[in-house]
Amino acid sequence: MNTESSPTAPLSSAPRGVPPNAFQQTLGNLIFLSRWLQAPLYFGLIVAQMVYVYHFIIELWHLVATANTMSESTIMMVVLGLIDVVMIANLLIMVIVGGYETFVSRLNLDRHPDQPEWLSHVNAGVLKVKLAMALIGISSIHLLKTFIEADKLQESTIKWQVAIHLTFVISAFLLAVIDRLSTGGFAKVKGEAH
Repeated sequence: MNTESSPTAPLSSAPRGVPPNAFQQTLGNLIFLSRWLQAPLYFGLIVAQMVYVYHFIIELWHLVATANTMSESTIMMVVLGLIDVVMIANLLIMVIVGGYETFVSRLNLDRHPDQPEWLSHVNAGVLKVKLAMALIGISSIHLLKTFIEADKLQESTIKWQVAIHLTFVISAFLLAVIDRLSTGGFAKVKGEAH
């Protein structure tokens, strides 16, 4: 009997065709089941999103109720705050849905009419890049708020916010490059060009 390793051979040290012993099977099942420990974390993020929805409604009501007495710049700041809340909520949805689908269990939404387009090809690499892009969007809103109120802020505060934003941009770019390299994307693109 040939017990040499082949590309399709199981990773266990037991010869092919020999089932793992009870301890190995139990340990493997326990490790695999441990992914469900993340489910309460995702439910907690759903609660956090409810808090953001409540915050959005309060801010929107405040905007509508006091719009006649607000200056244009104040209205712009409140609207930017609302956009910020929406972008954070989008980030939460990506983490909740994408993280659950990637790390806990399939959602089985194949024929659901509301399935997000990005969910069909989500994996840990794609999720990281999408999260980085969402963070850049959120950072951009904060930076825009900073520029609007630049006369009220210290120069060092503005420089730090620009530096942090650039760090997010560079990190997202590097994550995208690493994801592309790890999936062989550059080789595919090069092959298509010839």
